[in-house]
Amino acid sequence: MVELLLLLGLILPQTIAGIFAKSLGRSFWFWFFISFLIPIISLIILVFLDDKNEENVESVENDVNIKRANTGYKLADHVYQKEDQ
Repeated sequence: MVELLLLLGLILPQTIAGIFAKSLGRSFWFWFFISFLIPIISLIILVFLDDKNEENVESVENDVNIKRANTGYKLADHVYQKEDQ
């Protein structure tokens, strides 16, 4: 029982770092293993890193706007909504 709690105590911070990194658009496994080497410092680094997901959302929105601009004529809004889905 003690071994299980010790193992859980060792794996939990790495899992938290990995999940937090994934939510920021970064690699789960990279930050999971980095957190084994520098557990507390890796979490501090993750807090100060920029969110990559915001950049992806902006690039997708720009792609949709470019696609709309290249049609040559204005389509109804419901047509764009079907394309986005």
